[in-house]
Amino acid sequence: MSEPEEARAARTSVSVAVAADHAGAVPNVAVSGGAASLRSQVGQSPPEAGSAEQVQHPHRERAVAGDRWIARVLRIGGVVSGGMFVLSLGLESLPQSERVHVAIDLLRKGAASLLLVTPVARLALSGTLLGLRGEWRYTMIAAGVLGLLALAVGAGIQA
Repeated sequence: MSEPEEARAARTSVSVAVAADHAGAVPNVAVSGGAASLRSQVGQSPPEAGSAEQVQHPHRERAVAGDRWIARVLRIGGVVSGGMFVLSLGLESLPQSERVHVAIDLLRKGAASLLLVTPVARLALSGTLLGLRGEWRYTMIAAGVLGLLALAVGAGIQA
């Protein structure tokens, strides 16, 4: 290869054919700066206020808000459960009595139960949020998993 061909091959510019319906459009434009550079070279303005990018924006905000709720449920469940475990450890430093033993036992059982229920609450919340977004397939999957969990818990209690 000659020097100019190597330099041309080293550049990662893309040749883009511009539609002929644009006034004053150049047939082939080398794009090296992305979409903004292409728009400035062809004389186009940035996307209009009603473009597809901004139409999808409310869906994106709703999805992010749903993710925040799911994160809150998991965070609150983990922090409260951990706090209950730490409190039960702190109660062990008190003088031993029946009341202290009962409190420690209740705190540990409650913390373990909360730790187990937190992912189930997340599944119920995510299934509900997916249903509100119209994702019925995933909503039905979440409902099926919750049903199987309820069946397993019911069978375990009867045993």
